[in-house]
Amino acid sequence: MYNSKSMKAEEFICHEEIEDTLAFADENRNNKEMIRQILDKARECKGLSHREASVLLACEDPEVLDEMEALAREIKKKFYGNRIVLFAPLYLSNYCVNGCVYCPYHHQNGHIPRKKLTQEEIRQEVIALQDMGHKRLAIETGEDPVNNPIEYVLESIKTIYSIQHKNGAIRRVNVNIAATTVENYRKLKEAGIGTYILFQETYHKESYEQLHPTGPKHDYAYHTEAMDRAMEGGIDDVGLGVLFGLELYRYEFAGLLMHAEHLEAVHGVGPHTISVPRIKRADDIDPDTFDNGISDEIFAKLCALIRISVPYTGMIISTRESQQVRAKVIDLGVSQISGGSRTSVGGYTEELRPTDTEQFDVSDQRTLDEVVRWLMETKHIPSFCTACYRAGRTGDRFMSLCKSGQIQNCCHPNALITLKEFLEDYASAETRAIGERMIKEELLNIPKEQVRKITEEYLVKIGQGERDFRF
Repeated sequence: MYNSKSMKAEEFICHEEIEDTLAFADENRNNKEMIRQILDKARECKGLSHREASVLLACEDPEVLDEMEALAREIKKKFYGNRIVLFAPLYLSNYCVNGCVYCPYHHQNGHIPRKKLTQEEIRQEVIALQDMGHKRLAIETGEDPVNNPIEYVLESIKTIYSIQHKNGAIRRVNVNIAATTVENYRKLKEAGIGTYILFQETYHKESYEQLHPTGPKHDYAYHTEAMDRAMEGGIDDVGLGVLFGLELYRYEFAGLLMHAEHLEAVHGVGPHTISVPRIKRADDIDPDTFDNGISDEIFAKLCALIRISVPYTGMIISTRESQQVRAKVIDLGVSQISGGSRTSVGGYTEELRPTDTEQFDVSDQRTLDEVVRWLMETKHIPSFCTACYRAGRTGDRFMSLCKSGQIQNCCHPNALITLKEFLEDYASAETRAIGERMIKEELLNIPKEQVRKITEEYLVKIGQGERDFRF
């Protein structure tokens, strides 16, 4: 029944195949010869199958774990260097018709204030985000065909792109909305979105249907096949993710990799990003009611294995996680993080962080400036780059760039250029001083002399007031 090229959800995410995979992993968790072969293959940076990766996940040998983490760090550095891309979520509306039992926006929650931003309110939220220094947003809405139709989302995207405030501009809008039609994905593509993000929540069909008892999201197949419709609609950058804690993590991990394999097999390009959220407390949601929670140690192991298994795919971690957890997994493979986030509708224009409409508790509540400074103090380059989207380097074109090893001559200088913009326009004095030293040091790591020379020229022009240079 399992067929990675099938367009049917229950065939490319096949329950029997996952069960067989988990059994195979258990049988071989101490098979030293097989584990050595899998690690040697991973070292070639060509990725691992869901079966191979599941064997490593099942293995509990401390020496193997150390080697996996070391390999994850090596692969991360090879393809993404020490850059960390920054973004922020923007919640447009918490109206929702679904009954998801893990989300406070669920339709039955009668005491949470419902709110939908007007275009003017969106404008004010975007200006607040621009004043922090953000250039990249991920917009979020609940699923409600009356309050949040596709027309509202499209109008909101147009509004966001139109706002020029001082030196601020949102250069890329990623979209995290409910599964929709090919026609609507075409409209999103035409609106100029970056990545279309949709979390599967869980790949276990029976659990999925229990966790989504009412509303259109109850349809497992329609939701799981959404990325294929997005690809058909012309969106070649898609982002996967599960909500760890809803189901057994080994099942979810296998399903996640099978979904990535399916996209590669059918469309020739895997997911642009994989997100790794864990269920958190929010309004009427108590994560302790879900008995599949995972420790920080298992979470770090999952992040390392995702990096090893899909070496060219970006990995995202949000402010759901604490500073300590984020520091650990950034080194193990994460390449994008949110900063200064507010997960409530209209939260950025409020002086105090509102909690009455938050989708989840924010663990890392530092300002964007504090996150940027922290990244630089830990030898990571904060990047606000959106160049690949704007230059058409998406889908297989981005993957080709990544695989070619040209990241250091493209993404690295773009990171320094956008960091310089942040330092000039938004940074505190302390952050700016650290950043100027970092830029000076990191210029030496651009391999091509001509690229380095052009980067230096751009940096001078930014200091003189010009903006928006890119390779």
